[in-house]
Amino acid sequence: MAHEFADLSNHFLIAMPSMADPNFGDTVVFVAEHSDKGALGLVINRPMDIDLGTLFERIDLKLEIAPLAKSRVFFGGPVQIDRGFVLHQPVGAWSSTVDVGGGIGLTSSKDVLEAVAAGTGPERLLVTLGYAGWGPGQLEEEISHNAWLTVAASPELIFDTPADERIQGAFNLLGINPAFLAPAAGHA
Repeated sequence: MAHEFADLSNHFLIAMPSMADPNFGDTVVFVAEHSDKGALGLVINRPMDIDLGTLFERIDLKLEIAPLAKSRVFFGGPVQIDRGFVLHQPVGAWSSTVDVGGGIGLTSSKDVLEAVAAGTGPERLLVTLGYAGWGPGQLEEEISHNAWLTVAASPELIFDTPADERIQGAFNLLGINPAFLAPAAGHA
């Protein structure tokens, strides 16, 4: 049965307790792009064992801003995990930036990181390695099987909320206490 397409760009996907894929258990994914051709998202609550200072050294940039250098890099998803993606506000004008809505940009080009190193980058940013991708209809199928809850994205949750509080924060946006969610969908 074909589902009517609903654009989930600039929304969060919240993994249900029944999520079997270890890449996505207990995650909040920010959907940056969604069309009938598929979807691209970034996990925003899974910090890696690498900070921005180290990442910048690896790409031959020096990050002088001490608090920023200690910021964690996040596991964005299992696709292209050697490639960096930057969610940021304001959107700005970097060479490969997508305006995802809500004043948030997604940039995958190095120039945004060069600007950050120079102190002229976006005010707020979250850097991931890798992304999550879905083919045509795949995300809709997963949602129909209760793998994900969806809610409109909040920039505050991405940029201002500590990583370990983001999944609870996403459930709060829905007004749901995750303790009351059944691990599997019931069928009468």
